[in-house]
Amino acid sequence: VQLQASGGGLVQAGGSLRLSCAASGRTFSNYYMGWFRQAPGREREFVARITRGGHVAYADPVKGRFTVSRDNSKNTVYLQMISLKPEDTAVYYCAAGSQGILSSLRKPNAYAAWGQGTLVTVSS
Repeated sequence: VQLQASGGGLVQAGGSLRLSCAASGRTFSNYYMGWFRQAPGREREFVARITRGGHVAYADPVKGRFTVSRDNSKNTVYLQMISLKPEDTAVYYCAAGSQGILSSLRKPNAYAAWGQGTLVTVSS
């Protein structure tokens, strides 16, 4: 599966953005999907994930502010972000996987395919 992320940009603190990740090449509904982010000088970290059945999970720093969803008819996963903070500034990556178990889905190695990343910059 190939992934193309979009929707990043510059936003003021408190603002909102919606990231999209379009998938192609394989049956999208067969994949669980994840969002990760990487800030300068930091390791890539888990943000959110959604299973094939639509079950979601979030990293603690984004709970209550970010919402992950998927539209299988459009082969797309979304990350709606509200109440953005400067510490949310990072390159955001979408990822797809099919072999991991539920407890492993917060780890990058559970995902076999990655998008190119989209930069989100939150100014204070």
